[in-house]
Amino acid sequence: MNKSYLEQQIQQKKSYLCVGLDTDITLIPDHLQQLPNAIVTFNKAIIDATKDYCVSYKINTAFYEALGTKGWEIMEETLHYIPNTHFKIADAKRGDIGNTSARYAKAFFETLPFDAVTVTPYMGEDSIKPFLEYENKFTIVLGLTSNKGANDFELLKIGEQFLYEKVLEKVSQWGTPNNLMFVVGATQANELQQIRKIVPENFLLIPGIGFQGGSLKDVSTNGFNKNVGILVNVSRAIIYAGTNQQFATDAKEIALEYQTEMSSYL
Repeated sequence: MNKSYLEQQIQQKKSYLCVGLDTDITLIPDHLQQLPNAIVTFNKAIIDATKDYCVSYKINTAFYEALGTKGWEIMEETLHYIPNTHFKIADAKRGDIGNTSARYAKAFFETLPFDAVTVTPYMGEDSIKPFLEYENKFTIVLGLTSNKGANDFELLKIGEQFLYEKVLEKVSQWGTPNNLMFVVGATQANELQQIRKIVPENFLLIPGIGFQGGSLKDVSTNGFNKNVGILVNVSRAIIYAGTNQQFATDAKEIALEYQTEMSSYL
């Protein structure tokens, strides 16, 4: 999927919502847990319920990798069920020496047809370049995250800049807004105006709305560019909105609430 199509979907749906499929079998409704394909059944129901209100889905691969071979099969079946109209993100946080990153890129862009994958920038340009070589695919680089540990490195001052600012400046030179996005945590909304000075045209993937306490209004106000330019990920607040047989209806209602609020900012 290219940038223009994603922007069109945002305008048509009046939504920049990304639904996170971070599915934990211990948290899905009890009546599903004993089914042989419990997670797939749950994921498909969530997708059916929310697809009209979101433009993207993000699969956190750790929740599937932890299940071994079966988990990869579940992830693949879930991925193929997502409509092609929706931007599909592998939240895998990969990044290694060049030849290894090339295999990661092949895994998530060819073997599994994701539109984007999250990567870590710590090992530098040669660890990220293999992902950027794919046409109409996006590499989403960790920028400024919401976790407490962001203070350990990302928010260290290097001269007059924070380390994360140097990372954004450097990485933005390796690609273009057509193949490069950045992760910025929603609880870092006050930093978004400065981030937009560094990467004015790139899409930002913003997790941390919902249970993590981020403000949709704040990230929208501070994070928009002229073409919106943000995807706001919500996971638990949507997919675990209900705990009984009406779980999909409950998820639909919460997704609609987010879409309605988003439309008011567009």
